[in-house]
Amino acid sequence: MRVSLEIRFHGRGGQGVVTSAELLAVAAGKQGLWSSAFPIYGAERRGAEIEAYCRISNQPIRLTSPIENPDIVVIIDPTLLNISNPLRGLKKDGKVLINAKSVNIPFTTYVIDAYKIAREIGLIKSGWPMVNVIILGALVRIINLSLDSLNKAIDEEFEGKVADLNKRGAEIAYKIISEAYEIAV
Repeated sequence: MRVSLEIRFHGRGGQGVVTSAELLAVAAGKQGLWSSAFPIYGAERRGAEIEAYCRISNQPIRLTSPIENPDIVVIIDPTLLNISNPLRGLKKDGKVLINAKSVNIPFTTYVIDAYKIAREIGLIKSGWPMVNVIILGALVRIINLSLDSLNKAIDEEFEGKVADLNKRGAEIAYKIISEAYEIAV
């Protein structure tokens, strides 16, 4: 039986939206799953709205189109809820993972204050809290991937202190998300 998971990421240029999708795909691959990740850019500048996509499956993935009806929407920048519709097309039983203190959304929603975690551990770049990998820590728990596979993907992408801080932030988020909703892939 073919089982797959489609995840759409929303954020702004410079927040690591594309890196998030790619790291998730690598982490899934480390668990023997098939995966693909790619972005859609609008205006290519810092602060512009960005979407990235990740598909994970137990069989080869041939689709390369944008994800219109995701199983999960990950919102890295919560201000996007006020200016666009990142929840568009989300499946009726879809899940939302959002970087926020609180939010009222009519879907099963996981909320994590990744900005606070980034500030607490010193994961700051050019004065901006870097939250994308922190959010991935929560996401891998929600979709039942291992934190170890994410840490291996982080080590391939980053070096030294940056890798260590990202792994620490991901671990904190993984532990914070207390009710893990498992999606079999």
